[in-house]
Order: sequence, then structure tokens, then C-alpha cells
Amino acid sequence: MSITTSSAQQGGLWSNLALWKKILIGMIAGIIVGAIMGPDAEMLKPIGTLFINAIKMLIVPLVFCSLVVGVTAMQDSAKMGRMGLKSIVIYLMTTAVAITIGLGLGTLLEPGAGLNMVADANAAAVAKEAPSLVSTIINLIPKNPIEALAGGKILQIIVFALGLGIALNMIGEKGEPAVKIFNSLAEAMFKLTELVMKFAPYGIFALMAWVAGKYGMDVLLPLFKVIGAVYLGCVLHVLVVYTGAISFIAGLPPMQYLKGIINAQMMAFSSTSSSGTLPVSIRCARENLGVSKGTASFVLPLGATINMDGTALYQGVAALFVAQAFGIDLSTADYLTIIATATLASVGTAGVPGAGLIMLSLVLTTVGLPMEGLAIIAGIDRILDMARTSVNVSGDLMVSVLIGKSEGELDESIYNAHEPVTEPEAETDSITATRTA
Repeated sequence: MSITTSSAQQGGLWSNLALWKKILIGMIAGIIVGAIMGPDAEMLKPIGTLFINAIKMLIVPLVFCSLVVGVTAMQDSAKMGRMGLKSIVIYLMTTAVAITIGLGLGTLLEPGAGLNMVADANAAAVAKEAPSLVSTIINLIPKNPIEALAGGKILQIIVFALGLGIALNMIGEKGEPAVKIFNSLAEAMFKLTELVMKFAPYGIFALMAWVAGKYGMDVLLPLFKVIGAVYLGCVLHVLVVYTGAISFIAGLPPMQYLKGIINAQMMAFSSTSSSGTLPVSIRCARENLGVSKGTASFVLPLGATINMDGTALYQGVAALFVAQAFGIDLSTADYLTIIATATLASVGTAGVPGAGLIMLSLVLTTVGLPMEGLAIIAGIDRILDMARTSVNVSGDLMVSVLIGKSEGELDESIYNAHEPVTEPEAETDSITATRTA
């Protein structure tokens, strides 16, 4: 009886753990088992392969449905349309800059150099035979969208989904039935993603056991370089890109911006949730930065939907880590493809449970890098998630200031003379219902 009770308690303890903790435990356990079993850990690899296949299964329908829903959810009034267009342009530009910083740091610090992991022959061949830049641009428009969906051509899928979403908005009421279908499909994909991610600890355990058994413990040291590169990139992005935009575009003192967003950053860092941070972000924008309620209530949820600067920066570092670890040289076209994929995909993948891994799998697939690299990155994903969520929220607040300034919706007296709020306000404003970031 006591044994049964003890087993039940242990099962309950495991089920109550946060997913990131389960993944971390799975990674550590996999490393230990791999070190003990050595090459014999190869027998565990099929379990990890099942997880990788499940991730691949999600990519196309998840990205397509999420993008269509993200575009059709935008407001269509004149002012909201203008504000939305400005916000989207700024969000996408800063996302492109962020992933460029990530790629730059990955190139400079070379976190995966010297690992000498063996890539799958087919994956390596795809990466080395990447199309030219001109060919990539020409092929952005799919000749046959069904073929693009079936073939997993991510950039073509993104372009088609964006065009379809815009067209559904333009036809108004006639498009509502289709929008409802895509909303239902998107919700179903979110739930399926959640189910797949519950298997992540076991898949990561198996893959890490195989990696540690085959390559030894030397594979772990570069992870500290990955963490350092991501955190350095996040700090640079906030202090250079965001404060630069506040100073040179809005003409406002950047220190007031940095002081005003501290509470939102702390909430984002600890919760790793943009939606959970939204009430604090809204209050910081209004009471610390002087952004009007209407502007903050529109721009910030939109940013939580499509702004993934921190995640994009992480994609750059992680993609180069995987390429270096497997000894795959990326061409200039590959770099530009990574930038374009991560930037455009940010519209549709924000807020999905396990979004960082899903988006990384998308980037790796696009340029033909081995998906086995996911196993190595997944164990430190929570540590990286804290930094990238903080950057995402900081970017949302920066854009709210720029839009508020351009629309005459910014009270500069509040911006220039505020005392930062210290406690989150229980403010819903239909905000958290607007977005699940």
C-alpha cells in the first residue's frame, strides 16, 4: 500500500513540474545515461527521432494557420490601420536587425566550432546546395501553393499565407466563414503543439543520451558560449537598437525609456510570458512612458503577437551553432534566407508553447541544417527564454513610444518626469484576451 502511495506521489510531482524543468531533467538524465552507456546509447535514438518527426509534422500547418489568423485579426479602421502598419514595419525591421546581430555574434564567437558532429548526409547536401539569392527572391511566390505546402517550402508558405490573410480581410463579411475555419484550425494546431511538447522531455532525454554517448562530454562546453552569445546580443539590442530608436526617431531621452520599462522587463524575465506581462507593460507604457491608453492597448498586444526580436536573435546564434557543430558551411544566400524566414515567421509563431524550438526547427529546415541540433539547444531553452522574452517586451514598449509620438498620443511631461510603478495593476482591458504570447 505504501509503495503504491509513494509511486502516486512521485507521479503527481512529475506531472506538476513546469515543462522547462522536465526538459532540463530529461537533458541531465540523458547526459548521465549517455556517459554511462557510451556508444550503446544509440539504441535510444529512435525515441528522440519520433520527437523530431513530431516537431517536423507541426511546422507547415502551424505556420500557415497562425499567419492567416494573425493577419485577419488586425483592425481595419483608418487610425488603427495606420498605427498597425507603422507598428508592423517597425517590428519586422527590428526583428531583422536582431537576427542579424545573432548571426554576427554566432560568426564571431563560433560556439559550435570544434565539435565535429556528423550530420546526416542528405541534410548536409541540402545545406551546401543552397540556391542563389536571386533564385530565392524569384521563388518567394509559389507557382502552386498546394505543392509548396506539401513540399514544406517555408518562405513560399509564409508569402501565400500573408496574401491569403490580407485578401480575406479585404472581402469583409464574405471572408468571415473562412476566417472562422482558420481560427479553429489554428487553435487545434496550438493544442497539438502542446501535446507534442509534453513528449519533449523524453525525446530530449533520448537524443542527449545518444549525443553524449557518441560524442562524449565535450559537447556540453559550447552551450555556455551559446548562452553568453544570446545574452550579450540581447543587451546590445536593447541598449543600441531600442535606445537608438528612442533617441534618433522619437527625439526623446533614452534613459527615461530604460527606467520606465524595468518592471515589465522583470516580469518578462521571471515569467517568460509576453501575455502574462501585458498588464504590467500597459501600465508602464501609460504611467511611466506617457503613452495613451488607446495606443498602448493596441500596439502592445499587436507586438506580443508579431514582435519576436529576442527569439529571432536566439535563432541566429542557435542556427550558426548547429551549422558549426556539424561542420556545415553556410552561404550568403543561407544567411539571408535565415534572416527572411525568422523575420516573416515571427508574425505567426509567437505565443505557441515551445515557440522557440518550433521556430528554430523552422529555420533549420529552411536552410537544410540537421534537426538533431534541437536536442542540444532544448536543454538550455528556458535560460535563453528569459532573456529573449525580456527583449520582446522591451521592443513592444519601444514601439508604443514611437507610435505614440508619431500619432500625438504621447504625454511627454509624463515621459520626462515619472516615478516607475512598482506593483503590477490587475488590468485586463480585454488585453490578455487579445493575445496569448
